[in-house]
Amino acid sequence: MKKIGLLFALTLFWSAFAAAQTPYFQGKTIRVIVGYPAGSAHDIWGRLVAPQLTKHVPGNPATVVQIMTGAGSMTAANYVYGVAKPDGMTLGVINAALYFEQLLKKKEVQFDWQKFSWIGSSTPTRPLLYMWANTPYKTIQDVRTATVAPKCGVTGTGNSGFYFPKLLEQTLGAKFQLVTGYQGGADIELAVERGEVQCRAFTVQVFFGREPFNTWRNKNQVRVLVQGGKKRDPRLPDTPLLSELMDQYKTADSDRRLVAVMLGSGEFGSAPMLATPGIPLEHVKTLRAAYAKAIASPELIAEAKKHGLDAELIHGDELEALAKEVLSQPAEVIASMKKVMGE
Repeated sequence: MKKIGLLFALTLFWSAFAAAQTPYFQGKTIRVIVGYPAGSAHDIWGRLVAPQLTKHVPGNPATVVQIMTGAGSMTAANYVYGVAKPDGMTLGVINAALYFEQLLKKKEVQFDWQKFSWIGSSTPTRPLLYMWANTPYKTIQDVRTATVAPKCGVTGTGNSGFYFPKLLEQTLGAKFQLVTGYQGGADIELAVERGEVQCRAFTVQVFFGREPFNTWRNKNQVRVLVQGGKKRDPRLPDTPLLSELMDQYKTADSDRRLVAVMLGSGEFGSAPMLATPGIPLEHVKTLRAAYAKAIASPELIAEAKKHGLDAELIHGDELEALAKEVLSQPAEVIASMKKVMGE
């Protein structure tokens, strides 16, 4: 009887020991929730990173990408924050400027930006605004003096498609009609080709990263009127910087500070990946380390280049610190943001 008891105890011990040695993620599936449609830049990044997580997360969990569109990725952000379990099995890829909505106290916001578990991102971004070439708007000055403002397609209010034209209005005196409600960039591009809208704002990286923009550029069907950043992109040597235009039009210092805050969203990268709050720190560290290895992997880098994308790691630690920083804004900056965002 004592031998049976001893055997039973040893069995329990070794079972517990084996369980302790089994990686937490082994035999599980990580869902990557993408807040934009299939084929979008966010979707491309999600699908580039997901298989690399299988390789680099200890235990080699399966990964699956799930599209969850709505309100410029607000739906996906709310889901990851408040619906998904805090177990590290649900990750989100969302709009880097979605924190604007929290600063503006939008009722749709069901998250606290600084409490997300930040995993990582790739490549700081810079905005641009393009115009369909057969329109009369050849320069920002043409937009400023136009009797009919050009129409720009927009997915939601929390992304550069909305706030970059609004910043151009605030800082340069340009005027745009923003047509909201498109589900994704592909819908806007079709609308541009049909003549429903004439312009769109988004990132330099996407403009040089996929169709139809490569074809549009080759056929001279589109022109870029203005770009963000501290220096002109070498692929857009003749397109003025917003800072240069602000010098030309003698923009007030207060508006220049507003630009610095709002375009700071580019520091969150092309497609930040985050997870539910409350995940044990060791699991967050595991996911961050795996993401860093993913971005550095030759396979991902090669595949990203096929899409015209650059893989430059922004570590989860950096995103966590930045998330706290961007929410700490004085009242006057938030008041200016409300004006720009039409609040």
